[in-house]
Amino acid sequence: MNKDDFYYLGKIIKTSGYKGNLVFFFDVDDISYYKDLEAVFVEINDDLIPFAINGLQIKDSKTAFVKLEDIDNEEQAFTLTGNDLFLPLTYLPPLTGNKFYYHEVTGFDIVDKHYGNIGKIDGFIEQSAQALFVIKNNDKEILIPVSDDIIKVIDRKNKTIKIDAPEGLIDIYL
Repeated sequence: MNKDDFYYLGKIIKTSGYKGNLVFFFDVDDISYYKDLEAVFVEINDDLIPFAINGLQIKDSKTAFVKLEDIDNEEQAFTLTGNDLFLPLTYLPPLTGNKFYYHEVTGFDIVDKHYGNIGKIDGFIEQSAQALFVIKNNDKEILIPVSDDIIKVIDRKNKTIKIDAPEGLIDIYL
């Protein structure tokens, strides 16, 4: 099982009651998409272990009470707290328009309004306040903010993203 084929869903934050119930934190925009979730992968010692879900009750916009199969008491549940949750990439809800998942657009060409094709998306930097496209242009690396103001069109069919970079930004790299 390759972890690159999964996405981070959230975390098991605590137990709830004495019958093995857990509280999941969902790091998602819309928790209701997951209300009928039947299984989840829990990261245990760097391995993703599947667990069937016997019950899921949404608590608020980010958390839910969850009953996992074969977790029947507080002690068993406690051993899972703090672990990360994952789902296969195929479970992600499809996005349209200018919304995208990072893994979905890696390898797409970036076409600037003024410079034309400036390279392919090689990855992303998320550590800063503003996420950045990492674009490979031959032996050069170009960093462009991931911003609605800059991204004009995402063409999934042709694997291109059309942008209008701020004046002078691309000049720094080329």
